[in-house]
Amino acid sequence: MNTEKQKWILLIALSVIWGSSFILIKKSLEHFNPYEVGALRVLISGIVLMPYAITKIKQFPKQHTKWLILAAVTGSFIPMFLFPLAETEISSSIAGIINSMMPIFVIIVGSLVWKFSTTKRQMIGVLISFIGACILALGSGESGEIKIYPILLLVLAVLLYAISTTTIKSKLQEVPAILMSAFIFSFVLLLPSLIALVFSGFFQDFSFNQSTLEGLGFVAMLSIFGTGLAMMMNYKLLSISTPLFASTVTLLMPIVAIIWGILDGEKLTTQQSVGALVILTGLIFLRSKPKVVS
Repeated sequence: MNTEKQKWILLIALSVIWGSSFILIKKSLEHFNPYEVGALRVLISGIVLMPYAITKIKQFPKQHTKWLILAAVTGSFIPMFLFPLAETEISSSIAGIINSMMPIFVIIVGSLVWKFSTTKRQMIGVLISFIGACILALGSGESGEIKIYPILLLVLAVLLYAISTTTIKSKLQEVPAILMSAFIFSFVLLLPSLIALVFSGFFQDFSFNQSTLEGLGFVAMLSIFGTGLAMMMNYKLLSISTPLFASTVTLLMPIVAIIWGILDGEKLTTQQSVGALVILTGLIFLRSKPKVVS
């Protein structure tokens, strides 16, 4: 399979997986508090990947430890708490708009920190798709007071994702995707997530009942598919494309969220259809490759 085809397959697959994560977070929050959801999400991923990480421990890239820690904390730890916290106070529409800003943050961080160069065509593509994401999200029919605090939490999460994405592309590109995921979740984040779970009150309140088991089921799906597997795919996508291209997954995710809504009995509105078409139109402009200034 050629690289061009592979990166588009990964982009679509990631959009489906991460786009489905919102409903899993929502379901998880019905059983656990935001801190428990975030900590469990990371901890379960680390436990699942631990056997593989141990077998490959000799391949741990010690010379890149600081970059692994930076990528792990900014991309796979702090945002896992920020999203559940924000989703307890704001609508999924607003969350979708903020999350769709990631390509813009990638352009800013990439240009200022890593000296990435972005083409005019790609800038146009990102702008068009972002407008489409806003149209789609605002067409969800949700309303309510816009709160500044949760919005700032999401903006911070998206900024951290952009820092992680550009760091991986610049400093960790030679580390295989599955190894990076295993090392990050098992060696870097397992202990911090366990500590966070202790302070969240999880063990004091835990009891074996139907609600808890259902919650663990939702978090387990979120961890295995929306975190562990998705991160492997994301790292692979970064190794064969650009940070800007990989970040456009956030522009497709709202479409997946709308599809979940339809499957749950909601109707597709004309505004949502227009928004989805605008997003796809913007992605056409992202086929050109930006040059990296070394």
